[in-house]
Amino acid sequence: MLERILAATRHRLEAARTARPEAALRAAISGMPPTRDFLGALRAGAPTALIAEIKRASPSRGPLDPTIEAGPLARIYAGAGASAISVLTEPEFFRGTLDDLAAARAAVAVPLLRKDFVLDPYQLLEARAHGADAVLLIVRCLAPDALVRLATGARELGLFPLVEVHEARELDAALALGVGAVGVNTRNLGTFTVDVELVGRLAARIPRAVLLIAESGVKTRADVVRLSGLGARAVLVGETLVKATDRAATIRELLGGV
Repeated sequence: MLERILAATRHRLEAARTARPEAALRAAISGMPPTRDFLGALRAGAPTALIAEIKRASPSRGPLDPTIEAGPLARIYAGAGASAISVLTEPEFFRGTLDDLAAARAAVAVPLLRKDFVLDPYQLLEARAHGADAVLLIVRCLAPDALVRLATGARELGLFPLVEVHEARELDAALALGVGAVGVNTRNLGTFTVDVELVGRLAARIPRAVLLIAESGVKTRADVVRLSGLGARAVLVGETLVKATDRAATIRELLGGV
C-alpha cells in the first residue's frame, strides 16, 4: 500500500508542475506573512499538546467522513483547544486536497501542518503557498540525502520540518538533522498495526530538548495519559476526532477538561 501511495504521489507531482510551475508558487509565496510558530504552540500546550487532524479517509480504515469541510472543522478544533491542526492533503487514499489546507488557513490562526507524502521540494512550495506552517517528512519514504534536502528546504521557507519515525534507525536520522520535534508513528506504514509501547522505547533515545509527538492510536483520555507517561509531550489525533459525534467535547475530554 505504501508503495502505491508513493507511486501515485510521484505521478501527481508531474501533473502539478505542469499546471502550476515552481515560479508561480514562488511568486505567490513572496507576499505572504511569516509562518506561525508550530513548535512554540506545542510547547505552550503543556503538559500534553494536541494536534487535531482533518482527514476524510485512510487506507487502513476506508472512508471516515467524506462530508468534512476543512474550514468549519478547523474552527471547531481550534475553539476546543487544539494547539495545532494537521491537514491531510493526499487526494487518492486520504481524500484530502491543498484547498483543504487553504480553507483551514483562512479559518483559524493556530499553526497548520501539511500532512502528506512529501518527496520533492516542489511540495514544500505548495505547502507554503497554501498556508502551512509545518510539513511532515516521513523518514521511511525518503533516501538520506532527500531527507536532508527537504528539511533544509523547509526551514528556508519558514516551514517547521516535523520528521516522522517508526524505529531506532529512523530516529537516528531524524536527530542528525537537529530537529526540535520528532513524530513517533505508532502505526507501521507497511502493516498498519499499532504498537503504542514504541513511544516509550524510542523516548529513551530522544534528548529532553526534542519534543516527542505520539502519532496514531489515540482514542481516549487514558491513551493520552499513558503516552504522556511514556514520554510524549504532544499527541496527534485524527480518526477519533473525525468520527466523534461531538468533536469539540472529544478534544476537551482528551485534554483532561470537562
